[in-house]
Amino acid sequence: MPSNYARAGPIYATVALLLMAFVNIYATIALSKVINAAPPSVKTFTDVGAWVFGITGRYAVMMSQLLVCLLLPCAFLVLGSMLLDVLFPDSFSQIFWMVFMAVTVIPVCLIPTLKEASSVALMGCLSTIIADVVGVSILEWEMRGHPSIPKPDVSLHQVVTAFGNLALAYGAAVVIPDLQRQHSQPERMPRIIMVSMGIGTVFFLAIAIAGYAAGGCQLSGNLLFSAVNTSDPYATSALGFIPSRGAVIMAYMFMHVHIVIAFSTITMPAFFMAERFLLGMHKYQPVVDPEQGVEMREKLSSVAGASPVTPECRYNAASGTPQVVAKYEDEFSEYRGKLNMLRYILLRLCILALLVVASVFLRDNFLDLVDFTGASAVTAGSLVYQCMSVSGLW
Repeated sequence: MPSNYARAGPIYATVALLLMAFVNIYATIALSKVINAAPPSVKTFTDVGAWVFGITGRYAVMMSQLLVCLLLPCAFLVLGSMLLDVLFPDSFSQIFWMVFMAVTVIPVCLIPTLKEASSVALMGCLSTIIADVVGVSILEWEMRGHPSIPKPDVSLHQVVTAFGNLALAYGAAVVIPDLQRQHSQPERMPRIIMVSMGIGTVFFLAIAIAGYAAGGCQLSGNLLFSAVNTSDPYATSALGFIPSRGAVIMAYMFMHVHIVIAFSTITMPAFFMAERFLLGMHKYQPVVDPEQGVEMREKLSSVAGASPVTPECRYNAASGTPQVVAKYEDEFSEYRGKLNMLRYILLRLCILALLVVASVFLRDNFLDLVDFTGASAVTAGSLVYQCMSVSGLW
C-alpha cells in the first residue's frame, strides 16, 4: 500500500483506494446476494456464470477464476522464496526456496474445506497485521529525524499501476461462493463482507499513510523489501539505513505465515473445481419436495418476483440453519474414507507441483505477474462478472 502512495501521490492514491474499496465491496455483496437468490445447484462461481449467462458465462467465469486461483499462488511462491532468502541469506537458491515454500503449504492445502480452516485463516489475518505493523515501525524508527519526504512525479502509468495493485488487494470475490456455501447462516454474508472489507480498507489506508509519511516516493516496491537490502540483508538498504535484524526476522516470519495461509485459501476454489471435474465429487444432489415428490429446481425469479439483491429473497424461504448444516455435512462427507482421502490428496499435490513448475519459469517477472493478475483476472473475476450477474437477473 505505501508503494501506491509513492507512485501515484497521496491524493490520487487515496481516491483510487476509496474508489476500489467501494466498487469491490458493492460487487462482492452483489455476488453474495445473487448466490442467495440462486437454486441449490449453484455452488461455485462458475455455476453462477452458467445460471445467469449460460454456457458462455460458465467458461468466461471459469477462465478468470482459474487465472486468479493459479497465477496468484505462483506470485505467493515467488514472494515467499524472496522472504526466505532474506531470512537465511546465502543458504540456498531461489528455486530451492520455492520448492520449500510449496512443502510448507501442503499441510494447510490438505485441509478439506475453508470452514475447517477458519481458525487457520484467523491466524493468517493476525500474522498479516503483525508483519505490517512491525514493517511500518521499522520505517518510522529508522527514518526519524529526516527532512521532509520527497514528492512523487506522478504519471498516468503510475496511477494505473496503483489501480492494478489495489485490484489484487481486493480480489476476494473468488472465495465468496465457497465461504457462503459452507456458512451456517449464508443470509448474513453481505453484512460480513461489508464489515470485513471495510475494516480491511481502514487498515490499508493506515498502513499506506504511515509508510508514505516515513519514506515518501522512495517506497517504490513492497514495504518489507524497501526496508531491507534483499541482496545483502546485513548491508544498508535503499533507504539509507541498516534495520534491526531481529525486527526484520519477526516481520518476515509473520509475513511468511500469512503467505502460506493465503496461498491455501486462494487455491481452495481451484481444488473444488478440479475435484468436481476430475474426480466426480461435489455433484449436485436434487432436492425433492417430500409432499409432492417432485424435484425443486425452479429459479428464485419464478418463485418470488423480487430483485435478487433483496436480502429477504432467497431460493427457499423455508430453509434454515439445519438444512444448510446438512448440505455442508454432505460436502464434507465426500472427503471421508481412505480411498476418497487418497484421491483428493494426490490431486491437490499434483496441482501444487504444477504451480511450483510455473513459478520457477515466472520467478524473474514477479512484478509483471502481480500487475497482470491484478489488472486482468482479478478485475474480471472480482468486479465485472459480479455486476454483470446482477444485471443479467433483471
